[in-house]
Amino acid sequence: MIELRHLRTLAAVDETGSLTAAAERLHLSQSALSHQLKELEERLGLPLLDRAARPPRPTQAGARLLVLARTVLPLVDEALDGLRGLARGRAGRLFVASECHSCLEWLLPRLRHYRDRFAGVELDVLSSASLDPLPRLLDGAVDVVLSPDRRDLPGLAWTPLFAYEMRLVLAASHALATRARAEPQDLARETLLVYPVTRGRLDVFTRWLWPAGVEPGRVRTVESTAMLIELAALGQGVAVLPDWAVAHALTERRIATLRLGEGLNGTLYAAVRAAETRLPHVAGFLAVAAG
Repeated sequence: MIELRHLRTLAAVDETGSLTAAAERLHLSQSALSHQLKELEERLGLPLLDRAARPPRPTQAGARLLVLARTVLPLVDEALDGLRGLARGRAGRLFVASECHSCLEWLLPRLRHYRDRFAGVELDVLSSASLDPLPRLLDGAVDVVLSPDRRDLPGLAWTPLFAYEMRLVLAASHALATRARAEPQDLARETLLVYPVTRGRLDVFTRWLWPAGVEPGRVRTVESTAMLIELAALGQGVAVLPDWAVAHALTERRIATLRLGEGLNGTLYAAVRAAETRLPHVAGFLAVAAG
């Protein structure tokens, strides 16, 4: 029954003190503005303005509608401004969660570049590698999930970011270090250093050790990529990490890396809600991450 244009018209008349000035503010002809007021009064069956007064004064009914207008219109304008910002990439939210522990060092430089382009976007990186973040993506708690495990779930869109090879990381002095590749049985007596996630979410188990019927001699959980590499360099165990995550450490010659059998390859993906792939700040992140 009452439309926003009616509230804007009544508010403009009250604030400017005349129908002529209100019409100019709203870019309407005076007759069009008068028609809107008359239309609303007919819908309500109540007069809204005392037109005989100079300036026109709101009636009791008009005063009540002005209270509504002063409450609702600022909220509507704020929401519309936010939506315009979202449509232009000037605003929005991007909460990134990762199932990839070693991705943080790769991600942070890209986020700095992203921030240069989308300074108005609320940005955060959530630590969730020990949990499954995809349900949080579906329910709206996060906006991007980085994962090597692509799962085709309704409502999600996946973008491949880059391919990598998993490598066995061990001390340069380790007995296996002179070999070109490792086989699953080589780990039967080794301490395997892994992130603190279930084994079913680690490729070294699901795609390499378990198909060969092999369990490592011992499993030790370690929180960070840097510590995994350091412990391997100190001979405290061996780790399996993506090639790009150990490239810098290899230059120090304290570690060596071996291919896992014929090669254990993977792809890092970014998952987002399919309905939001064309939002500028989401599409911008995918472009920066894949670039």
